[in-house]
Amino acid sequence: MSKYRSIIVIALAAACALSVGCGKKESTTTGTSTTETGKKFVIGMSQCNLGEPWRVQMNADVKAAAAAHPNLEVLYKDAQNKTPVQQAQVKEFVEQGVNLIIISPKEALPLTKPVAEAMAANIPVIVLDRKVEGDKYTSFIGADNVKIGKEAGKFMVKLLGGKGSIVELKGLMTSTPGQERHNGFMEGIKGSQIKIIFDADCHWLEPDAQREMNSALSRFPQIDAVYGHNDPSAHGAYLATKQEGKGREKQIKFIGIDSLPNEGVRYVKEGILTATFQYPTGGKEAIDTALKILNGETVEKNIVLGTKVFTKENVDKGGAPL
Repeated sequence: MSKYRSIIVIALAAACALSVGCGKKESTTTGTSTTETGKKFVIGMSQCNLGEPWRVQMNADVKAAAAAHPNLEVLYKDAQNKTPVQQAQVKEFVEQGVNLIIISPKEALPLTKPVAEAMAANIPVIVLDRKVEGDKYTSFIGADNVKIGKEAGKFMVKLLGGKGSIVELKGLMTSTPGQERHNGFMEGIKGSQIKIIFDADCHWLEPDAQREMNSALSRFPQIDAVYGHNDPSAHGAYLATKQEGKGREKQIKFIGIDSLPNEGVRYVKEGILTATFQYPTGGKEAIDTALKILNGETVEKNIVLGTKVFTKENVDKGGAPL
């Protein structure tokens, strides 16, 4: 009987050896949306600042998307709206040897060299929201700011019947979104009788917009509308107008960009903003693209996100795609 038992044991051992392993499963992948099972990747993310609610939401979207992949670790850094700090953060990620960098630059030109140096060190870089100069990056993800600005301009023309005096509260004009949202808007109002009687760089910040709107209100008795490069700027202009105490907040139309649910979209529902144009954070798309890159896949150089407009008429229906 012991002879037969030995034969059975040998047979079972052979069968186990021919399989991947007794009690062990073969490492597999689940397609283009995830990295190899068991292989850990570290992503360094440099956010230009966390003083804007939209950027807080971007980080939250990145974190939520990354949480679905346990083999991803994301290191978050806040540049606190300081370009030299962000330059140093990119260099630090390179020195740490992270597998990939996601950066949302404060300014285009000053971040171009650090990003190029990361690429030279064979670390892929995803540029999110704001661009850098040249093409030394792996992929750029963002909405078409020129298109959004142009649509805002066309909306303004229709809203005011083709003529009027407006205030433009700009984003940071050393950043590409600020420049593009202005240029697009100028295209949108071209040929109309709409005049920009006051403009200021508000650095995307509501307090700055409120202060600049106070200046505009003190100088111009007739203001028909405000074009804010983001919703905080438009909201800051509304607050300044309301605090003026002349009731002009009921006549002036306020338009913004971003459309966060608890910010721009809510302002439209409350009747504070006439319209807000969506600028997606791209957080989820950044992680999806990072996973493809880490899997060795080729990704698009420029990934353009869609947009919507939210008005009183469509806000409860989720806005209207543009």
